[in-house]
Amino acid sequence: MGQPVGRESGEAAQSELPPGQRLQRGWPVTHYGPVPKFRPERWEFRVFGATADSEKHCWTHEEFTALPYATVVADLHCVTKFSMIGAEWGGIPARTILEIAPPAPTVTHVMVWAEYGFSSNLRLDDFASDRSIFATHKDGELLTAEHGFPLRLVVPQLYAWKGPKWVRGVEYMTADRRGFWEERGYHNIGDPWREQRYSYQEEPGDGPEL
Repeated sequence: MGQPVGRESGEAAQSELPPGQRLQRGWPVTHYGPVPKFRPERWEFRVFGATADSEKHCWTHEEFTALPYATVVADLHCVTKFSMIGAEWGGIPARTILEIAPPAPTVTHVMVWAEYGFSSNLRLDDFASDRSIFATHKDGELLTAEHGFPLRLVVPQLYAWKGPKWVRGVEYMTADRRGFWEERGYHNIGDPWREQRYSYQEEPGDGPEL
């Protein structure tokens, strides 16, 4: 587990944090359920739902990791109130997936699917951000299994739960639908700068229409 940075070393960076967050040294392991075992011969990344060509698109692990690699320097803000500043994430930009498997014009949201049926919903604009990345590396090193190897989504402008570990696919949606944590009381959008932690904080328009 990481340890909070002391006042002397973390005071300057503290001003960069969203409200209610604390600067963290190291990277605590936080997730729900067991760590899945990676079986490369069975691993597949899928894009499905409202695709532009109405087809499902699939990549093996070898094919997916051969896609153009990029890096993004970005913070990670956990809803449990710790923040990591200035990490370098390496992998495949979310925009690359949108380019090679385009969504239909009517798509407004995506559902990111991970192992064990875990899911997280995102507005298309958040997913399409030039800082959103399907990370395979952090600070030049391959992710560990505990931190999401072989693939985790990083969406720096939202709380970290919006970027699941152990990602297996993306569903394009023409209407919003709550994901795993959103169905269990977490905010549907999850903007750390607005402290959108819990569903009771939602305002009209923040969540799916009933």
